[in-house]
Amino acid sequence: MHEPTSPAPAVPFRSARVVGGILCLLALYALAAVLGWPQYGRDLLERELDHGGATHASDSDGEHADTAAAGHDAEHDQASHDHHGAAGSAPPAWSVLPFVVLLAAIAVLPLTPPVAHWWEHNSSKLLVAATLAAVTLCIYLFIHREPVDLHFPSHAVASPAASGPSWAVAGTVLVNAILAEYVPFIVLLFALYCIAGGVRIEGDLQATPTVNAAFIATGAVAASLVGTTGAAMLLIRPLLETNSERRNVAHTVVFFIFTVCNCGGCLLPIGDPPLFLGYLKGVDFLWTLSLWKPWLVTNGLLLVIYWLWDTLLAYPHERASDRSRDERLAGPLRVSGLMPNAPLMAGVIAAVAVLDPSKTVPGTDWHPWIYLREMVLLGLVALSLGLGSAAIRDKNGFSYAAILEVAALFVGIFICMQPALAILNERGASLGIDSPRAFFWITGALSSVLDNAPTYLVFFQTAQAMEATGATMAGVDVGRLTGISLGAVFLGAMTYIGNGPNFMVKAIAEQSGVRMPSFFGYILYSVGILLPVFALVSFLFL
Repeated sequence: MHEPTSPAPAVPFRSARVVGGILCLLALYALAAVLGWPQYGRDLLERELDHGGATHASDSDGEHADTAAAGHDAEHDQASHDHHGAAGSAPPAWSVLPFVVLLAAIAVLPLTPPVAHWWEHNSSKLLVAATLAAVTLCIYLFIHREPVDLHFPSHAVASPAASGPSWAVAGTVLVNAILAEYVPFIVLLFALYCIAGGVRIEGDLQATPTVNAAFIATGAVAASLVGTTGAAMLLIRPLLETNSERRNVAHTVVFFIFTVCNCGGCLLPIGDPPLFLGYLKGVDFLWTLSLWKPWLVTNGLLLVIYWLWDTLLAYPHERASDRSRDERLAGPLRVSGLMPNAPLMAGVIAAVAVLDPSKTVPGTDWHPWIYLREMVLLGLVALSLGLGSAAIRDKNGFSYAAILEVAALFVGIFICMQPALAILNERGASLGIDSPRAFFWITGALSSVLDNAPTYLVFFQTAQAMEATGATMAGVDVGRLTGISLGAVFLGAMTYIGNGPNFMVKAIAEQSGVRMPSFFGYILYSVGILLPVFALVSFLFL
């Protein structure tokens, strides 16, 4: 039987601080809106979407027609028109070394006795991630002498300095990594994490293989409806409580990560960030439902493998006294905290679906302002923390440690992976991949070590530039789009860093006293279990 760690810090005080911080951010955003900054960023993006046409802000958004702004607009439009997609060569291959070192640190430092305890602190993770991120930025600042594409809020090209530090290039890389990619990523995870953390599913079912498999199957379905993060946060704690009398639990959490945090999320764009990017690029919202066959086969096989493993190998080795205690303490599940959190979760889904600045709000011709979606998400978090029950969060053992661990590590990952993405973007079309199966494996392999959302986007654009051999969706051959979509979602399960919820579930399980596999130990699970399943799926459907 695993013993829980010490209780989390008092939630009401910490939640009050978080709510206060969110209110300050909302006030700053309101001030920025008064000054017209979010609207101006939206206008730049809208103008780009109109192919450089003369697009003006609505009267309610304020005027941007002064001489300086007009000159900047003209310069921006000309740069976008002349240089779109025309940035210089990618940085040299050795520039990915900081990213490789960061991955090695995540894998090795927890296993190195002299520093293992130091690494447990999120401040230590942030120090390592920030240091390696600074090294990456220095490569762009002092060494890389080629133009770099700016992706936020709209496309432009930053040119290197003729001599000395290239502040524009390094700043562009930082903007791409943080403002364009990291902020939307971490805000969405934070919203799902906090709101789901206010819902409690309590009770202690008997932890049989069938009950555990039912938990995982429920999560696989929920992952496509409320996102992999939302489903994972809702179900990981009751799963751990159900298994609190058992000693062999780690494999159950690993299979939970496989399915709920990854493979279950491919039926709707809200299920996983890569699919949402595809939706923003023109893929029909319901197109992903066509992936139901590979979804069913993949998750069905994983559930069968889990049930056999737990039935034949793990459950029989539980001590008789623990099994008897588990049976004696078993009771029905009860759900609390649905109000106000269920409506707020629906609000998260609605905000993600409709408040994208690159698309008009359905039924209108209005493009949302830059970061309005993120502000709405933070507002929903504040409502959840302020109106929800602190007692329920206490019972859940809710703390911010897991999301802070993801935030600390992924800020370095998003910056350090910029050279790798640039190299991939430049040379992806020359890799000789053209079949759906090839796209599945190359997208999946890179999604397991890079964030799967930008990796999806790179190969989506690569496939979009290729001649289609059959039906198309958003300008991409449907077969290739299927391979890219399944690869990004499914193979994010191959490592702890393949998808954000993977790390959060690992952290929550360890806080509950479960001894989780190391970085390499987890890969042994994924290589031995997932690769054969994915090989079969690629043979059957690609």
